[in-house]
Amino acid sequence: SASCESGALVSQFYGVRQSHGPICHPFPVTIEALLQDGHVEELRRRLLSRMTFGTAGLRAAMGAGFALINDLTIIQSTQVSNPPPKMTLSDVIEGIDLAVFHCPVLCVFNNVLTPYAVKRLGAAAGVMVTASHNPKEDNGYKVYWHNGAQISSPNDKEILKFIEESLEPWSESWDESLSDSSPLRRDPLREICHAYMEDLNSVCFHRELNTKSPLKFVHSSFHGVGHNYVQQAFRAFGFSPPIPVPEQKDPDPNFPTVSCPNPEEGESVLELSLRLAERENAKIVLATDPDADRLAVAEHSDQCVWKVFTGNELAALLGWWMLFNWKETHPCQADMGRVYMLATTVSSKILKAFAQIEGFHFEETLPGFKWIGKKIHELAKTGNEVIFAFEESIGFLCGSMVPDKDGVSAAVVVAEMASYLYNKNQTLHQQLQNIFEVYGYHISTTSYVICKEPLTVKRIFTRIRNFEDENTYPKSSGGHRIMHVRDVTTGYDSSQPDNRCVLPVTKSSQMITFTLQNGIVATLRTSGTEPKIKFYTEFCAPPGKSDISSLEEELKKVTNALVEEFLEPDKNNLIRRST
Repeated sequence: SASCESGALVSQFYGVRQSHGPICHPFPVTIEALLQDGHVEELRRRLLSRMTFGTAGLRAAMGAGFALINDLTIIQSTQVSNPPPKMTLSDVIEGIDLAVFHCPVLCVFNNVLTPYAVKRLGAAAGVMVTASHNPKEDNGYKVYWHNGAQISSPNDKEILKFIEESLEPWSESWDESLSDSSPLRRDPLREICHAYMEDLNSVCFHRELNTKSPLKFVHSSFHGVGHNYVQQAFRAFGFSPPIPVPEQKDPDPNFPTVSCPNPEEGESVLELSLRLAERENAKIVLATDPDADRLAVAEHSDQCVWKVFTGNELAALLGWWMLFNWKETHPCQADMGRVYMLATTVSSKILKAFAQIEGFHFEETLPGFKWIGKKIHELAKTGNEVIFAFEESIGFLCGSMVPDKDGVSAAVVVAEMASYLYNKNQTLHQQLQNIFEVYGYHISTTSYVICKEPLTVKRIFTRIRNFEDENTYPKSSGGHRIMHVRDVTTGYDSSQPDNRCVLPVTKSSQMITFTLQNGIVATLRTSGTEPKIKFYTEFCAPPGKSDISSLEEELKKVTNALVEEFLEPDKNNLIRRST
């Protein structure tokens, strides 16, 4: 029986076409080998399900099977029966996609520039192939809508439905040579890059100080595409270009100098950058992830130690900076009524504290910048302006020139902010403390456990939803009563009069938020791009309460209890994050 089922699965895959070519590297484990060795469960995993759009497009390991990234699944995700008049996509899959799109194709080369190009050129959609900060074995496929934002519900569901209805590749879809001669191809990279650098003026506020700044910066592009763009952005702001980390300057999909190409991991993966900065007497280290949409920042103190800012801490600084400059250029307080800042719901509430005191609007979205991009588009249609948005995983958008997180513009904005502060004999860390004293200390923790078994993940969250009795959530954690529970997977929110969640229901992922009696907010959620269960906790103290050590101790206690009581890492064989 198992043998017959395996044979049927393999026939289905080969009946369409066995994956091969430039996107699919030679894999040690092939479909044929799995069949011969009788690995039925692995064949089921690869062949009985398809990739789905998560928080950042389609993401999976590269390999053979419908659930993985390969030439076949890329073609199936791309081909359209009634193509729109214009599209823009990455040259990474140019040879394949020019054969698929029977329409003009505009090729750009950077994650930041793809959504920017979609808006600038009035394209129908955009595609970017990138695994971003995922391990080298992975790849990804991001789709941008005509508004420049990544696709979100219901468009993602409609696209998946169309993929499933059109699985047979067109005969010419395998002709990779078309990219050399097709009249459909146009490369506007120079034009788009020039326009992007010109538009950076909208978030440059102190060019006269930048040209005189004595600060030195080091930048790592983590073997990705960010080097040239960050260099150009610095010049556009009047700065001397940052010092590049030579070992990580050029693109390399094997990421040879880092165990993980994710600058969010902190000091352990920033080692080359920090040591170079020390040799060059540079105060600030900037690191963009491989597709340059995320930014990590570290600052060297007089005590000869490095402060690596969390995404939430950087958001506090960037949010303050964008508000400060907006107020400088808009003296009329009435204008504040159309100003917005946005953050994903698992991110710090510091912008909410800003809004309550300063009088602008703050809104939360579901995790994933696609939801922020969608909200920016909605607000713009009603004459409102988003001046800053972020997600805690070091994704920032200063202004709204790109409806997606943008590590390039964020890097040069941080440089300008640092130069302004240092000119006043203040460091970034000192300004962060000033912000907390005015708006209240926001102490947060973000981490994860690795779980590669979907059934285990499902069992963990099912237990939480039926903790003591059927359909009852936990009533306490770490000795503190749970006041409210919000479960966006089921649409339940005990804080609402009708118990219905205000945020959109997302049945395809797991996310539960607990609000405790002591003011701590904690969220458990599955990653949309990696086999992780993430947990986020934050203590939002009111202005004037500055006993940091006690706040941190209480947060640590609750975080540990949350993980041990609800996730049960040892019992469920979860891999804890290495630090």
